[in-house]
Amino acid sequence: MKPRVLVTREVFDEVLECLARHFDVESNQDDVPLGAEELARRLADKDGAVITLSDRIDEALLARCPRLKAVCNIAVGYNNIDVAACRARGVMATNTPGVLDEATADFTWALILATARRLTEAEAWLRAGRWEGWKLKQFLGHDVHGATLGILGMGRIGQAVARRARGFDMTVLYHNRRRVDAAIEQSLNARYVSLDELLARADILTLNVPYTPETHHLIGAPQLRRMKPNAILINVARGGVVDDRALVEALKQGTIAAAGLDVYENEPKLLPEFLELKNVVLAPHIASSTESTRRRMAMMAAENLVAALTTGKPPNLITG
Repeated sequence: MKPRVLVTREVFDEVLECLARHFDVESNQDDVPLGAEELARRLADKDGAVITLSDRIDEALLARCPRLKAVCNIAVGYNNIDVAACRARGVMATNTPGVLDEATADFTWALILATARRLTEAEAWLRAGRWEGWKLKQFLGHDVHGATLGILGMGRIGQAVARRARGFDMTVLYHNRRRVDAAIEQSLNARYVSLDELLARADILTLNVPYTPETHHLIGAPQLRRMKPNAILINVARGGVVDDRALVEALKQGTIAAAGLDVYENEPKLLPEFLELKNVVLAPHIASSTESTRRRMAMMAAENLVAALTTGKPPNLITG
């Protein structure tokens, strides 16, 4: 009898075909998010699952799913998984590192440029039929070329963002939990500084850190006040790294000039005040959303599950 697995959200056909070669597969191709109760019910008789960030795997769920041996996230981040609870119950958990770095870095730059040059605000103006012709002071934005780029979190994605800054002739500063190797700094033309200096000097600050208890509200009202009034904040990391309420107030009061956001606290809900602000560019958590990247992410999660349930040694184990 084949092991039974659940795929909690819609995936590509080739992913289901890969899984079906090894398992009895139940899939949620209707793509309706599963609530906690429904997820626990469907996982109760499963040996493994391919999951997404919308699926919370915690002790309460694991206690109801005694057969569960592996949960494989279609994401590099895994703040939706209680790693300690999985480890205690012998449940393997995996993620999809590396595969989405370049797409996420590309999108970081899409937000940088759209925010600095007020693109979404200008497009809305045009679409509303309000454009009456060229004006010297119309939609004045901020220069990106020659600016100081601050990168908070110099992992794979942060480094990919820094590589792209060379084409804009930028000064690159970064802060990280641990300073990266000198050879990496040299290749990126990036200089390590304290968090306070990063906040004070960056014209554009990008966030590329994972969400953990240590990074919860890493950027809040005190940090926003240390930034330049003409600074731009870009968040493609995770909701919760920024105190969204404090950010709304900073944008309203002109503490900083603008923000470009792909992630939010309590998403898919977001503070309605964001929708009322003109100096923020909003995206619905799509930084990794290119077809090739999302296909590779989903297939990597499937391959992790196959390895977990057939060999007990998945390649991207986070509970090891």
